[in-house]
Amino acid sequence: MIIASRSQLLLRRVREHGPLALFLGLMFVFRSAWADWVTVPSGSMNPTILEGDRVLVDTHAFGMRIPFTQAHLTTGVDPVRGDIVVFDSPADGRSLIKRVAAVPGDRVALADERLIVNGEPASYAPLDADLTATLLETTQAEGPRAFEESLAGRRHAILLLPRRPAAATMAPITVPDGMYFMLGDNRDNSADSRFIGLVARDRIVGRATRVVISFDPERHGLPRGGRFLQPLN
Repeated sequence: MIIASRSQLLLRRVREHGPLALFLGLMFVFRSAWADWVTVPSGSMNPTILEGDRVLVDTHAFGMRIPFTQAHLTTGVDPVRGDIVVFDSPADGRSLIKRVAAVPGDRVALADERLIVNGEPASYAPLDADLTATLLETTQAEGPRAFEESLAGRRHAILLLPRRPAAATMAPITVPDGMYFMLGDNRDNSADSRFIGLVARDRIVGRATRVVISFDPERHGLPRGGRFLQPLN
């Protein structure tokens, strides 16, 4: 009688909470295999991405993965130069967001902050100083300078911090098959492939597509204006 009562209670709990548990399970699977969002805590992608941005990530663009693993069910497309991607760091496994600067087969180098890919140097044009007004006050104190970097038909903003020592020059390397060279848009404050090494294809989680919403850590976490659903270049 006691066993029967417990069984009935268990069945009742399953009926009551089963749909919610199923919904939550499907949401976890969806976030892992199809789309997700990440909170950006650092300024390594300034001025494109700011501290406190919540960024939407297309996690099936480069192939659908088995939830919570690095194993792929589909191949998807390969990342291309200029893509902003989220990946698991080869140094410590942390989730990082950077821009693809070189793909397999590319020969990449840096010369006094200038990116060079396959012998072609990027060109740079200064951007309006108003762009740096959106940065945190601690970053503005370092005298930031924003430029548009243009290379092989792809253009995007980068940030230089002249007062900060940085790895401004790097000898040429050839990116091997299955590997990618990542750079932060904030070239003088980014732990990217210059420091953590090349990133394997299966470590790349997805492509960052837009800022969903942004909260300013220097303004008590209040939402920033003008960044709601802002597409990422």
